[in-house]
Amino acid sequence: MTLVHTPAPLPPSLPNWARLSLIGLVLALVCWLLWVNVAVLAPFALSAALAYVLRPGVDSLQRRRWPRALAAGVAVFLAMLLMTLLMLLLVPIVLELAPRLRDQLPELAGQAWHVVAPLLQQVGVKVPQELSDLRPVVAKLFATHGDAWTQAAISSLKVGGSLLFTLLGLAVLVPVLAFYWLMDWAPIASRVDALVPPRWRDSLSALLDECDDVMGRYLRGQLLVMLSLAGFYSVGLLLFGFELALPIGVFTGLAVFIPYLGFGLGLVLALLAGLLQAAGDGGSLWLPLIGVAVVYGLGQLLESLVLTPRWVGEQIGLHPVAVILVLMLFGQWLGFVGVLLALPVSALGMVLLGRALRAYKRSDWFRGDPEPAQPVAHGQDSDPA
Repeated sequence: MTLVHTPAPLPPSLPNWARLSLIGLVLALVCWLLWVNVAVLAPFALSAALAYVLRPGVDSLQRRRWPRALAAGVAVFLAMLLMTLLMLLLVPIVLELAPRLRDQLPELAGQAWHVVAPLLQQVGVKVPQELSDLRPVVAKLFATHGDAWTQAAISSLKVGGSLLFTLLGLAVLVPVLAFYWLMDWAPIASRVDALVPPRWRDSLSALLDECDDVMGRYLRGQLLVMLSLAGFYSVGLLLFGFELALPIGVFTGLAVFIPYLGFGLGLVLALLAGLLQAAGDGGSLWLPLIGVAVVYGLGQLLESLVLTPRWVGEQIGLHPVAVILVLMLFGQWLGFVGVLLALPVSALGMVLLGRALRAYKRSDWFRGDPEPAQPVAHGQDSDPA
């Protein structure tokens, strides 16, 4: 007697709507967890981004028979050194401007008010008599609210309301975590790839290759733009006689990787330095104003019309209005760190959006293909008439 083995019936599969609902629920839960723990996860995200930028250099050194640990350590050290030098550029600027600002700002404000007040009176604006001389008012304001302004500037660096996590992450955790990311990049990538279903691996690999290509071209182009603008602003301010031309120019050029904020901060520093230098030397205040307007106006035109279109191009594909919106949203969500991550994350988002649009245009929904005709039974007249 032969026993026939019958396989156990497979459990019924979930309908499409149930699977989509489950995937959406899982994604919503993951996004919520990321949002709640954003202050803790910010150093990990920054270190991963830093490791991604440094990975090509580390791989190149490893191909030249460098030990992986040594190559990763050298790359992280040089990156931290560059960031430290960028921050140290502010030291001579602050040390030079702070005493002048304290001593000469009331005088400058009084001079400016004497110029502005008659113009306001000519157009019918009533100027209170107690504001005719702003020196004591500005001096009192600067003395009484200096601490509050300092606290407001420090609070702007908070991420998720936690200044401790931000400082700790930026100063200590980011280089350490970046080193470990670089050491284990290939094993982590292989483990993540093993979790992807086989039928999706080719599509996901193509997507990641496209993202990697876009980010590589964007970062290389942005680096060229930064170095070129650092030289331009330094030479331009030097030609107009600015004593702090080199540190302010280099800082402005390197800080343009923070869109709008870096340019605006460099503009304010140059304006303050020029006005305080002119007031201290007894010269005209119009010369630094004209110098800053010419140098920074030409610099903005050079960046927007020549350098960025040629070296960065339309890698991100965002309209300037969309760039401002993205920066404001990421700044609201993640503070200063969000401003740094806004454009790289948007570049990846535009890659995903482009693929989604191409898939939509290939779909039946977009093309409006008619439903396939039903086969006509044998012997039945196709024309009901």
